[in-house]
Amino acid sequence: KTISLDGRPHDIACGQIDIGNAASDMTQAMTKGVPQADGTLKVEPVMDVRHVADAVVHMASLPLDVNVQTITIMATKMPFVGRG
Repeated sequence: KTISLDGRPHDIACGQIDIGNAASDMTQAMTKGVPQADGTLKVEPVMDVRHVADAVVHMASLPLDVNVQTITIMATKMPFVGRG
């Protein structure tokens, strides 16, 4: 928030992107099943990492008078929102 507010007079904008289960080497185990908060093992959905890249490009391509302050991008059927 500080960068966002302090940067305004200088046309500096910033945004936060929260990324869910994007398909990568780090999320391979999720497609086989990972421990859940209730102690069970469940497969978690992942999304194509291309969608994350598209979101970053969208944020970066906006004109200086427009800003995406926060964005959460995640697989639609992720079991939890805001976990981490």
